[in-house]
Amino acid sequence: MKLLIVNMTCGGCARGVTATLNDVDPNAKVDIDLTTKVVSIDTIASVDQMMAALARDGFPAQMQ
Repeated sequence: MKLLIVNMTCGGCARGVTATLNDVDPNAKVDIDLTTKVVSIDTIASVDQMMAALARDGFPAQMQ
């Protein structure tokens, strides 16, 4: 899945996003492009689970 996170602006944000996603699925593979603000996630978790966790942690996401 690919998610757009508009308020992800720095490396610290990227680490926070990765930590949040790994809390939902510790085996998730996360690839972040800060330039485009797009997060690619290879996971067994649902899109809804990932988006809810990100929103809860201050990183509202949109499907890409």
